[in-house]
This record gives sequence, structure tokens and C-alpha cells, in this order.
Amino acid sequence: MRRFWAVFVARNKEFYRDRGAFGWNLLFPVIVIFGFAYSFSGNQQNLYKVGIFDSGQADHSNEFTRTQYVDFIKYPSLNTALERLRHQQLDMVISLDKQEQYWINESSPKGYLLERVLKGSVTAPIENFKFEKKSVQGQEIRYVDWLISGLLALNMMFSALFGVGYTIVRYRQNHVLRRLKATPLSAFEFLTAQIASRLVLMICVSIAVYAGCNAILHFQMLGSYLDLFVVLTLGALCLISLGLLIACRISSEEFAGGLLNLVSWPMMFLSGAWFSLEGANPWIKRFALIFPLTHVIDSSRAIMTEGARLSELGSHLGALTGMTLLFLSVSAFLFKWET
Repeated sequence: MRRFWAVFVARNKEFYRDRGAFGWNLLFPVIVIFGFAYSFSGNQQNLYKVGIFDSGQADHSNEFTRTQYVDFIKYPSLNTALERLRHQQLDMVISLDKQEQYWINESSPKGYLLERVLKGSVTAPIENFKFEKKSVQGQEIRYVDWLISGLLALNMMFSALFGVGYTIVRYRQNHVLRRLKATPLSAFEFLTAQIASRLVLMICVSIAVYAGCNAILHFQMLGSYLDLFVVLTLGALCLISLGLLIACRISSEEFAGGLLNLVSWPMMFLSGAWFSLEGANPWIKRFALIFPLTHVIDSSRAIMTEGARLSELGSHLGALTGMTLLFLSVSAFLFKWET
């Protein structure tokens, strides 16, 4: 018991003397709780989503737009809203401009109910109903078709951050990097080897996971596999660079773990991996764009479920390329062999 107690006390002292790790373990749960409370709290649960085409001259005083339990989302582009409706990500699209129109997906039961609500919201006789009905056709995207791109990206994120960042920190703490410094190996060669090794591993694992699951579930794939490969490769490189940036100088495994959680948890919940941010607070949607995982998921999901091409994903690819170059440059400049 004496030996046990000595190790127990020593380990506790090691923990709380590491101020970074100790403080993070106190602050992180508080940040997560308040973040979720702000982002997803509300007294009402919206059951339907209606897209409103807003050309800048729309009249939003219609009685229908005040219906409770319906989430009304403004779209500056009618084509974007209709594309969401085809995939049943929206239940109805309505235009309140001078030419009042509404669109529903004939295969969506929610669209039928919202059409009845729209007609019931007119106070005048039903004969004076002015809205022109239009229909679109489209298959509903299964949740698993929508989710697979997020799962692949999440798997790459954890593999990159913890497989690269945490490993380098452990090498530094155990003086492995100190021994490597005494060899002819340069920092550039070491970092390049780390990036190449992890990149090949992540791509092979992603291909194996997708191919194995696709053989059973038959995912929807409207775009090009080559385009998807390019996006996932660029995203993996960006996430590996982020892991190197975090690990370039840190020597405490516990502090590194806290910092990696600080980066990975917001990305996991705000990048759209598990649920769509459609209709979320605009500030949340803008904030999510600072994460590379958001661009990876949005790009791969657009290729798989919408048939998008690389030329249509310029903003996402540009953001990933810029982040990769920034992370690599800073990590190479700040990299430190020893503690």
C-alpha cells in the first residue's frame, strides 16, 4: 500500500502542477456545456423547414410565415432552395415576391401537410387563393448517404491530430527527438516523412472503409470518385498540417491532449458531420468556416449527394489549400527538437 500510495500521490502532483492540463480539464466541460446551451437551446421544436426565396423585394408579412413549429429559412438563390427541396432537405419552398408561388416535392408527405397549412392560412375565401403551385421531383437522401462523408472526414481528423500531433509530443517528452537531432536527419526530412506516412495511411483506411461499407449499403454517388479522392487527399493534408502545428513545440502529453480536444470537439459538432447546420444561427455557420473539417465535409458531401465538380468547389478547395500552406509554414518555423 505504501508503494501504491506513493505512486498515487506523485501522479496527482504531476497532474495539478501541469497548469495547462489542469486548467483545461476544468474549462473544457464548461465551454462545451455553454456552447451547446447557446447553439441548440430553444423552447420550440421546429417540425418543418420551409425555404423562402428572398430577392430583396419579398413581402414577409404573409400569415403563413408566422406559423409556429416551422423553421423559415431565407435563400437569395431560388435554384439553391429548389435543390434542397429535391433532396427533401426542405419541405417546401415559397416565393413571396409579386408573383407568389410555392414548390413542394410530390414524394414528401411533409410537403403535402405544409400545402394544407398554407391554404388554411389565407383568411379570404379559398377561391381567392393567389399562390401558384409547382412541383419538383427528387429522391430523398438517406441519412447514411448524407452521413458517410462526415464519418470519413471525422476518422481522418482524429487520425491526423492524434496520430501525428500526439505522437510527436510523446517523442519529444521521451527524448526520442533529442536522439534524432544527433543524427544527420533534418527537421524538414522528419516532418515530411511524418506527413507522407500518415497521409498514405489515412487515404488507404478511408478507401477501405468506404469500399467495405458501400458493398453492403450502396451509398448514393452522383459525382466523380476522382473528385472525391482529390478533396479527401487535400483535406487529409490540411488536417495533418494542423496536427503538426499543435505539436511543433509542446512537450506535455496532457496539455497536448487538452489542446487537441480543444480543436477537435468544436470541429466535430459544428462542421455538419452529424447534423445539418441549415437554419442554424448565421453566426454559428460563419464561425464553422474557420475549421478545415467543415470544408472537407461540405465538399465531399456536395460531390456525393449533389454531383458537384471540383470547379464548383473553388471556395472550399481554396480555403483548404490556404490553411495547409499556413499550418505547414508556421509549424516548420516553430518546430523544436527538444523540450
